[in-house]
Amino acid sequence: MIDSPTDKGPLLLLSSRFSEWLASVDASLALTTYQAGRLFFVGRKADGGVRAHERLIEQCQGLWSDGQSLWTIGLYMLWRFENMLRLGETTPTGADRKFVPVEGRVVGRIDVHDIGLGDIDGVQRPVFVNTLFNCLATVSDKASFRPLWRPGFISALAAEDRCHLNGLAMEGARPAFVTAVSRSDVADGWRDRRHDGGIVIDVASGEIVAGGLSMPHSPRLYDGRLWLLNSGTGEFGTVDRVDGRFTPVCFCPGYARGLAFIGRYAVIGLSKPRQGGTFAGLALDQRLAEKDAAARCGLIIVDIVSGNLVEWLRFGHTIDELYDVAILPGVRSAEAIGFKFDDIQREITVEQA
Repeated sequence: MIDSPTDKGPLLLLSSRFSEWLASVDASLALTTYQAGRLFFVGRKADGGVRAHERLIEQCQGLWSDGQSLWTIGLYMLWRFENMLRLGETTPTGADRKFVPVEGRVVGRIDVHDIGLGDIDGVQRPVFVNTLFNCLATVSDKASFRPLWRPGFISALAAEDRCHLNGLAMEGARPAFVTAVSRSDVADGWRDRRHDGGIVIDVASGEIVAGGLSMPHSPRLYDGRLWLLNSGTGEFGTVDRVDGRFTPVCFCPGYARGLAFIGRYAVIGLSKPRQGGTFAGLALDQRLAEKDAAARCGLIIVDIVSGNLVEWLRFGHTIDELYDVAILPGVRSAEAIGFKFDDIQREITVEQA
């Protein structure tokens, strides 16, 4: 448990060996909390305890990091952070990564979901899911965004969130697969297909490689397989790219969004369903009732070989929804400079020759 300054009890509840697991994989975690608007880091203290650090970023969703650079999205801004610590340096609080915002792009309220880093015309640029316009896009020096690709069934580039394109699986520097809640081509049509309209699309060919899913999210290519979260049924599993069959690996006790891998483990984000909203009335509700369980908000660590849940983290209050999670390899503890205090005014660095 991590102490909380409020009377609501601890903010974080942890499995007993969570810190040991972080040490065993030599990594820390970053995650975004959509509803509470936070970029959150979970790492280890020098004494072996768990350290949490947060910064406020309104409606924070998509997240990408390799442990040195970090991209994330706010309500209408796409942000790039860079680690400003040299090898062996730490902050006064003991963090060995200090992420400082160095670039902000005004993209507007286009509801950016997953973010990757791709090769665009020979230049490394962010590739993101532009959910409002049903397309993959990148940054533009002249406009809010530059469209890169859209599903073949979307007849026009329009701000109508027709199919709720949301997830992106990168293969190296190339966008490989995306997920959408439906193949609807009318404004907001995806809401009528939440139960079984979910699809996976091969970006290169434009073909739909899997269907019949319920609000799929977070497709990822790892260890030669295509993984995703079938969020509406509470399942984490794989998709056969030949026959489109989805094979569950385990049940997730919450609305699953956000997926990252390290070694033989998957880190999965969980959210509590919005009562009476988008997450309500799905098969997940019945599955939870059958297991006499309530949906939780937090992370679960799953052994992808056995399908067993090995560690977990839960938010006790304040945070009800996560969107994305990233693994920071080789990082003990991370923190970031925020926008609300004077620190950002004094954080001045000089590029080394």
